[in-house]
Amino acid sequence: MIHPIPNGTRDVLPDEMRELRAITEAMRGVFEHRSYGEVWTPTIEFEDVLRHGETGVDPGYRVFDDHGHVMALRADMTVPIARVVATRYATAEPPLRFSYFAHAYRGVRPHRGQMREFLQAGIELIGAPGPHGTVEALTVLCEALDAVGLVGYRIALGSASLYPALLNTFDVRPEVGEKLLSALGDRDFVRLEREVAAHGVDDALVRVPQLRGGPEVLDEITGGEADGLRAILADLPDAVRERIVLDLGLARGLGYYTGSVFDVLDPALGEPLGGGGRYDGLLARFGRDLPAVGFALHVDRLHLALAGEEAA
Repeated sequence: MIHPIPNGTRDVLPDEMRELRAITEAMRGVFEHRSYGEVWTPTIEFEDVLRHGETGVDPGYRVFDDHGHVMALRADMTVPIARVVATRYATAEPPLRFSYFAHAYRGVRPHRGQMREFLQAGIELIGAPGPHGTVEALTVLCEALDAVGLVGYRIALGSASLYPALLNTFDVRPEVGEKLLSALGDRDFVRLEREVAAHGVDDALVRVPQLRGGPEVLDEITGGEADGLRAILADLPDAVRERIVLDLGLARGLGYYTGSVFDVLDPALGEPLGGGGRYDGLLARFGRDLPAVGFALHVDRLHLALAGEEAA
C-alpha cells in the first residue's frame, strides 16, 4: 500500500539526518563564535503580518484558524525576524545579531521537482549599514561554508538597485521596466534582449547585466551602485575577496532587497546554494527603521554540493 506525502516534501532517514546535523552543527559553531544568537519563530503566522515583507513569493500553504483569520507558513525567516526586532527589541541598541535553523515553505511550479518545504540556516545583522555590515555578513558566510568543508564555492555579488537605476537613466516607462525586470529575475537574457529590442530602449540594458568578473567590470558603470560594490571589495578580508565574482545582473527573487545582493555558487550543483543581501527598508514596515543585511543557506542543496565535491 502506498501512503503519499505532499508534493515538494520528503522524508529524511537516519543516515542522511546525521550528515545534515553535522552540517548545521558546524555552521552553528561559527554563528555562536560570531555572537549571532539563535532564535526560533512560529512556523505559522498571520498572513497580513507576513505581507508586510512584500517578498514576491507565494506562500506554500494557507489555512484558517478557529477565529477565521488567514494564516500562512513562513516563506523565509527574514520577515519573522523583522517582526521580532520591532516588537521584542523595540528599544534595544543596535547592531543586533540573530541566527536560525528553520524550515521555510513556498509555493512552487508543479512537476518541476522544486521543494515546498526546505531547511534554511542563516543570519540577520540588524542595524549595521553598508558597506561594513555587508562585509561582516559575507565574512560570516564564507566562514560557515569553510566550516562545513565546501571547497569550490564562489560568491556572486551584485546590487539590487543597479538595474532600476539603469531604467531611470534611460527613462524607461514603468510598464516596460516591469517586463525587463521580470526577464532579468528569471535570468532569461534571450527574453530580455527581445523586450529591449521590441521597445527600442538602449542596449546597455542587455549588455550591463551580463557583465561578470573581477573589479574591472565596475569600470563599465558609474554612480552609487558601483561605488558601493567597490567599497565592499576594499574592506573584505583577502580570503573572502578571493571567493567573490561580480555579477551585475544578479537579481534575487525576494522583493525586499535594496542594495548589495549575493548568491552562493558551487560547480558541484547547478543552482545557488543560498544567498542574501541588504534590506534596508524592511524593518521600517514593522515600525523600527534600521538598516539590515543577512543570508540564508539551503541546507539540502549544501549537502548535495558537498557530496558532489567528494565524488569529483
